[in-house]
Amino acid sequence: MNPDDYDAIGAALKEDLGNGDITTEFFVPEGLHASGRILARESAVVAGTGTATEVFRKIDPATDVQIVHADGDAVVAGDVVIEVRGLARSILKAERVALNFLQRLCGIATLTSQFVDAVGNHPAKILDTRKTTPGLRVLEKAAVVAGGGVNHRSGLYDMVLVKDNHLAALRGLSGFADQIRRLRKERPDIRIEVEADDLEQARAFVEIDGIDVILLDNMVPAQIREALALRRNNIKFEASGGITLKNVRRIAATGVDYISIGALTNAARAIDLGLEMTHVPG
Repeated sequence: MNPDDYDAIGAALKEDLGNGDITTEFFVPEGLHASGRILARESAVVAGTGTATEVFRKIDPATDVQIVHADGDAVVAGDVVIEVRGLARSILKAERVALNFLQRLCGIATLTSQFVDAVGNHPAKILDTRKTTPGLRVLEKAAVVAGGGVNHRSGLYDMVLVKDNHLAALRGLSGFADQIRRLRKERPDIRIEVEADDLEQARAFVEIDGIDVILLDNMVPAQIREALALRRNNIKFEASGGITLKNVRRIAATGVDYISIGALTNAARAIDLGLEMTHVPG
């Protein structure tokens, strides 16, 4: 998805400001200057600083924004992530939306980093999924990268992933190999992945030329190892379904190439961040 296709920041500001910030416009003098610091209130991995910066600048291009800790940096409680300086009204109007983005994206980066760390020395890469907040996919996938993860497909348009419902619509595997070969011929550069619900399907898929990745859905480590033993050519294997911080290392230890986790983007907890503002004589 091209970030220009959807103005997530503009939509968020419109949602929050509507026809104007009544509180700020009534209580805060028009020409008052202020400075602010966005602080981490807990340990986290930073993500979304560029988005937060754009929120402040969209409200007031004259606002000076300094990123103290960049995306991918680890911070602890008390660390300054961003410093802002400008009109107090501008800072206050942007505050909540900037924090909403930053807290959400830092949460994704932090959870991703925890999964990456849990894998340890095993080579398996941690992947995200399409289980993202509508309209925020580009931002959330960037946060996964900031946390040390790897992006899976961006959408339905840039990769083939044949899942159980596709096979159900096709009434099974009859003629499936021919379709894969035709697809490979027509789209030689497209990445092709297929989902195996059981070892029987995995055995069938490894025999089909043209498949790049087999996704092993909701399989336990013993099943994953059995599937990996079927590997031929350069085919890769991805584990998915039921992956938690408690079991991800065991999954990685099987030797699987990828581990995809929807929770990275659909279950990440927002990080506690806050903006502290002080008056600056103008």
